[in-house]
Amino acid sequence: MDLAYLRAHPEHLPTFLTHQRIRETPVSGGDICTASRLTLDDGHSVFTKSWPERSARPVPEGFFTTEAAGLGWLREADAVPVPEVLVALPDLLALDWVEPGEPTPEAAEAFGRSLARLHASGATAFGAEWTGFIGALPQDNTPDPGPWPDWFARRRLLPYLRMSVDRGALDGAGAALVEQVVDRIGEFGGDEPPARVHGDLWPGNLLWGADGRVWLVDPAAHGGHRETDLAQLALFGGPPHLERILAAYREARPPADGWRERVPLHQLHLLLVHTALFGTAYADAVVSAARGALRGVRRATVDG
Repeated sequence: MDLAYLRAHPEHLPTFLTHQRIRETPVSGGDICTASRLTLDDGHSVFTKSWPERSARPVPEGFFTTEAAGLGWLREADAVPVPEVLVALPDLLALDWVEPGEPTPEAAEAFGRSLARLHASGATAFGAEWTGFIGALPQDNTPDPGPWPDWFARRRLLPYLRMSVDRGALDGAGAALVEQVVDRIGEFGGDEPPARVHGDLWPGNLLWGADGRVWLVDPAAHGGHRETDLAQLALFGGPPHLERILAAYREARPPADGWRERVPLHQLHLLLVHTALFGTAYADAVVSAARGALRGVRRATVDG
């Protein structure tokens, strides 16, 4: 199988893999899926993700085709490098291989500018036209005209707060803090029309390429608030050269006043996803983000 054949017959890839007709090398692919590098007969490399064979859960319906739709939508903006989708099947996703490289300040600055262009390309509504997932969890992408604060509370905070409480990952005091944030969601400011966002832009979903560019991978793409992408970048220690990224972004498309005070609010979504997925290990981070968000809105109220 070469690249031309794969493009023409993507549905044949699982058969070739089953019969070991393609050289396959395991690679790192995150906490959920099994990832491999395939070397085709013409020397071209392909990255694949599949649901683990021994998983206790079946692959969620639409899991890989949703990611493919999001990658294609981000790629359409022609703003940030995004790998091309070669195969999108119910149990398998194959992308063009991106050779990893080293992070550089120049790549960081270029990424900041290109991320601003991606966000500026916009979306027709909050949410998306395809089913949503964030990690292995469903995410409600029902298109919604907004306004953003109400949508963010209903679609991005409350569902994962409920999951986290139901699974015993957050106690009553922690849940009450998040509920205070939800109750005051209209006071934070920074409301904007929907931007075209990656949606799961923690540092692990930036791929620093050998071509000197930063590529976006593993999206939960939808129409959302651009500050959510910026806030998620700073999670878990942040990527290399984060301040270079943000400075270039601000130069290209400055965020609204008070955006730094809103960082904990925007981070709260992904942190609640982590408590819903992984349990109490992330409970302190959720509580800290909720407290930080409330401090920010109090400062905004006093300053206003």
